[in-house]
Amino acid sequence: MGGHAAFRGAVLAVSGGPDSTALMGCAALGQAGIPLVVATVDHGLRPGSAAEAAGVAVLAARLGLAHRTLAWVGPKPAARLQEAARAARYRLLADLAREVGADLVLTAHTLDDQAETVLMRLCAGSGPAGLSGMAPTRALDGLTLGRPFLSVPKSRLVATCEARGWSFVRDPSNTDPRFGRARLRRLLPLLAEEGLTAGRLARLAGRLRRDEAALSEAAETALRALCRPDPGGEGRLVLDGRGLAALPDAVALRVVALAAAGLQGEATAYPPRLERLERILLGQVLPALREGGTCRRTVAGLLLAAGGGRLTLGPEPPRRSPKPRPA
Repeated sequence: MGGHAAFRGAVLAVSGGPDSTALMGCAALGQAGIPLVVATVDHGLRPGSAAEAAGVAVLAARLGLAHRTLAWVGPKPAARLQEAARAARYRLLADLAREVGADLVLTAHTLDDQAETVLMRLCAGSGPAGLSGMAPTRALDGLTLGRPFLSVPKSRLVATCEARGWSFVRDPSNTDPRFGRARLRRLLPLLAEEGLTAGRLARLAGRLRRDEAALSEAAETALRALCRPDPGGEGRLVLDGRGLAALPDAVALRVVALAAAGLQGEATAYPPRLERLERILLGQVLPALREGGTCRRTVAGLLLAAGGGRLTLGPEPPRRSPKPRPA
């Protein structure tokens, strides 16, 4: 994350578990040289969550750190609850950081969390970008999100808390079989016996992140070179089809994904799914461009039209309403 002087202040996300408690304790011992605020997000999903937040506040005061409890209010979805809770947590943390003048949010994700993330994304059929796991740092709504413990095993943080006398709690949802991450967590010891350890999964993520960065840079360069003027007006993007078809498939796929993302902007929560984009682009659009044919396919609300040596991306045309049947 670079030197501490690069940041004005930091918000520490502390739930009260051993990982985040170690983050708070180590930050207090190190005194980073910038203002620190400890934040506990109370999702209100368990009866004991308010008491856990209060426990974090007590330890934070003992360590000489300011503390805030952030409540997730409003209706809670029945489906994909953990995803919604995660999004709410980051939103609340970012809002607090802006309120207190901080530009850095720190979480206590560990090596074990990274391994679980890679396994979850593998089960979901993710490509290299997904399997690269969590990045040590990333942008968060105009701020920086940092994960300083991403290469540290959870067991080491537990031992640190116990040695220092920093009390912590264990979230029962971490072992709740209703959640996919908890079910995969039970598999990790079995996989480790076969050699697929958390460390190896984390190294895989690092290698894929490195390779994905190189492919993404190549795709960005290619996209700039392949863009052509569009006589059809705004809201569309025209690419040199022959140049696109001459690229390696892995780069061509990313070029079109970048072009689609640029057209969609932040207006949609549904970017093209990798499997569908692979099927359409690699199986139909690129063969049409290479053979001088035509092809029109839709994906994620966009129309991909190949023909005349070009690939045009634009909004999907409205669907025709079915004609009423005669009485």
